[in-house]
Amino acid sequence: MKERAGPSGGEPPCYTLINFPSDAEQPSEMQLRNDLEKGDIKVKTEALKKVIFLILNGEKLPGLLMTIIRFLLPLQDHMIKKLLLIFWEIVPKTSADGKLLHEMILVCDAYRKDLQHPNEFIRGSTLRFLCKLREPELLEPLMPAIRACLEHRHAYVRRNAILAIFTIYKNFEFLIPDAPEVVATVLEVEQDMATRRNSFLMLLQVDQKRALDYLSSCLDQIGNFGDILQLVIVELIYKVCHNSPSERTRFIRCIYNLLNSNSSAVRYEAAGTLVTLSTAPSAIKAAATCYIEIIVKESDNNVKLIVLERLAGLRETSTNDRVLEDLVMDILRILAAPDLEVRRKTLNLVLELLTSRTVTEAVVYLRKEVGRTHNSVEHDDTGKYRQLLVRTLHQCCVKFPDVAPSIIPVLTEFLSDTNELAASDVLLFMREAIQRFPHLTTIIIERLLEVFPQMKSSKVLRSAIWILCEFASSKEDIENVLTQIKACLAELPLTESELRKAAGNESEESKDKTDSKPQDKSGASARLVTSDGTYATQSAFSMTQTKKKEDDIPSLRRFLIEGDFFIGAALSSSLAKMVRRLSVLNGSVAPAVKHKITAEAMYIMASVLRFGTSGIPAKAITSDDIDRIQLCIRVLGENNGKVNSIYTEDCRKALALMLAEQAEFEATHSKTKKKKDVVVQPDDPIMFEQLVSKNDMINGEDVFETSLSQAVGLNPKKDDTDFSSSKLSKVTQLTGFSDPVYAEAYINVNQFDIVLDVLLVNQTTDTLQNCTLELATRGELKLVERPQPIILGPSDFSNIRASIKVTSTENALIFGNIVYDVGGATSDRNVIMMNEIRIDIMDYILPASCTDVEFRQMWAEFEWENKVGVSTGIMDLHEYLQYLLKSTNMQCLTPEKALMGNCGFMAATLYAKSIFGEDALANLSIEKPVDTPNASVTGHIRIRAKSQAMALSLGDKITLSQKKTITQSALAISAAARAAATSAASSVAGDE
Repeated sequence: MKERAGPSGGEPPCYTLINFPSDAEQPSEMQLRNDLEKGDIKVKTEALKKVIFLILNGEKLPGLLMTIIRFLLPLQDHMIKKLLLIFWEIVPKTSADGKLLHEMILVCDAYRKDLQHPNEFIRGSTLRFLCKLREPELLEPLMPAIRACLEHRHAYVRRNAILAIFTIYKNFEFLIPDAPEVVATVLEVEQDMATRRNSFLMLLQVDQKRALDYLSSCLDQIGNFGDILQLVIVELIYKVCHNSPSERTRFIRCIYNLLNSNSSAVRYEAAGTLVTLSTAPSAIKAAATCYIEIIVKESDNNVKLIVLERLAGLRETSTNDRVLEDLVMDILRILAAPDLEVRRKTLNLVLELLTSRTVTEAVVYLRKEVGRTHNSVEHDDTGKYRQLLVRTLHQCCVKFPDVAPSIIPVLTEFLSDTNELAASDVLLFMREAIQRFPHLTTIIIERLLEVFPQMKSSKVLRSAIWILCEFASSKEDIENVLTQIKACLAELPLTESELRKAAGNESEESKDKTDSKPQDKSGASARLVTSDGTYATQSAFSMTQTKKKEDDIPSLRRFLIEGDFFIGAALSSSLAKMVRRLSVLNGSVAPAVKHKITAEAMYIMASVLRFGTSGIPAKAITSDDIDRIQLCIRVLGENNGKVNSIYTEDCRKALALMLAEQAEFEATHSKTKKKKDVVVQPDDPIMFEQLVSKNDMINGEDVFETSLSQAVGLNPKKDDTDFSSSKLSKVTQLTGFSDPVYAEAYINVNQFDIVLDVLLVNQTTDTLQNCTLELATRGELKLVERPQPIILGPSDFSNIRASIKVTSTENALIFGNIVYDVGGATSDRNVIMMNEIRIDIMDYILPASCTDVEFRQMWAEFEWENKVGVSTGIMDLHEYLQYLLKSTNMQCLTPEKALMGNCGFMAATLYAKSIFGEDALANLSIEKPVDTPNASVTGHIRIRAKSQAMALSLGDKITLSQKKTITQSALAISAAARAAATSAASSVAGDE
């Protein structure tokens, strides 16, 4: 959010004015000379554009220099003058011996006239151009004219004059040694805010003492300054207070005042500076409040996310954590933002900051927010946001059980919602709550029974039946559950009742056909003509009645009529479990009551089974469902103690174990895991490993000798983990050691940006002029900043930076060449081809976690799939899984206990998410024969993603990593063979 301005004053370059011609349109030098000498302005403009294009592509056109000076330099056309500034910037200005061309004297005189031109645009453009000149011979005659521009009436000329003086003083201080005094004088009398900003920026860079004096003189007026000047003032205060901590008390009040600025950028930078300068709770609270206000008032979602990350970053210390806990209600105001990602991060931050003091108010606010989602317009994000609120309330209930009674009534309203996502999460919450907090069992069962008839989803209804039958332990609860289930099934048996309804409907329809007569257009029915030419009449009243009858059918019965007999099998299993639990209650329930409930349950199961095989439903019952229902009937008919134990105890234990493993998994893989406090006692001894005596060696190794060897590079570390995490692993060699110019690049990936820091070394004894790094990209990369040409002296080196924008997760390439001149303008261009730079997809993929429901849903929705065969030298299943996780940055969602053992095969689900919000799913299916110990792992990996680039790039990464394992395995096998051959030869020699 901080505004940056370079020597050009923040204005864009003029290259967008050039329409580059194709190769077929490139004219000859003679043709260009003729066009430049003609009198038509348009022809000259187009010719000059073509000249600029050819020079940028490395063409030498020395014969056109004097032509341009004679026929274009005297013209007053603004387009010509702007193009000439580009031309003079790129054209070679020195001869073969490195001296300035004589023709440039005429150009210098033209510069001087433009600096004295009455038009402020020409003056300002010329001053901007002078910032890019690197020839002091051209700048020296222009210094009086540049100084005169500081007193021009127009602010555009004055602020560009300040930038020109700043650049000239920085590069050639001898041309204007009194620049700080001149600029300080201008700053005191200047009224234009942009000019004052440029002046203050220059003093900040070259004479910090004068900048501090000016700032001290106007501390009370900073609130009235423009935002561009306030940003520079914040930067100065940050630098000064870090270099001189004693100055903090002098300027911290100024930072506090800037927190109330009208500009969001100034407030953002001021809050960040305040946090770095002071760790007092009042400063942290002021900065956090400022961040919250920026998030609430800004309309750009990217700004909201950036500031939200900074707000979450304040939790690094325990002191800040306590301060932010008091601002939970203010942070909840961010939920008014419409973006789902902003809401998700806000809710995650609130969950981390909740305490027993603030949880009650937060729950009340979230309950109101839940009510707003019911009244809002239904769209895609509404359902997902409702799901987020449900999960947040779920976590609040788990962390603070005291608020559960107030949350449960609100969440049960979701069970009758058409949105299956939120309803499923509510049932998961109730399942966990009723398991962990037994005192809530009565409340949850009552609420579920109330909303049971209104449930509209088969999946939700199936889960509700399981919870009710699993945790209904008393006689009253069991009877209430059974009564509600019978009410939702309506008339039993199902087959006979449906046959009677069908027979009654048929008789009514035949009666309607007999009594029906044609009606006119004004009647309630419409006359239609069928395909065979007969008339058909359908009444709107009859359609409404039919629809009403369908709506009156209870949900559970309707699902069975539609052929969803999986819910019938689940109902049978749940009823068998509930009735078996009733039989365990000895003494409290009369045998007659037990027999009655058992008979009713068996009657329901038999009715469902017969209805499924009758042919009436839309879909026939499957064999699996038939076997399951028959098994449940048999369980109720036989009183087996072992079966009773399985149904009444083991199922509940399995649920408790699953919830415990789930909680352990979330705690292990949580991104927001707090740092452990390291407790050090005052009297604890300090251990220096280098000073350990030989008698106390660690693992038999002399620590001092090992550290000394590693420091001089003679004994690198055995593992390459330290190397891979260092900057050296990101250095790519671009040219060879025998090339005239050696180049290597350090690749710095920062989310959406890639910065290439290229080192160029001149390995010759010549001066390389116009040494340019030309880069091109392939894939979803865009070159933002083109490197400027430089001059490399003999055996000299320089660093060049290039910025590249990333827009998608994809394996991309950066390639190009190095172009330079040796003999000046008359020599040919020399080109060195560079090696390709491969941008690894792993820089953008981060491990993530999701629920099983979300994984299945995404697996069904994503259309791009890439199946990769497993071809590796690894011989252990668990070792291959760990290697795959390390090489792909994915996270294994399958619990570790489920992967334990050595059964010869393994199946696991993996998940990752890119910084662009793209999801990547993977299913690992591998095997290895148990009886063959030296066999490699085989199988396949199925990758699914929403975009094709994500699926293909991740598959290429896995294939490439597997090739490395094959190579390493082959090298290990060959080394073992050589060692065996050597030992065999030595044993033979010993025998001889």
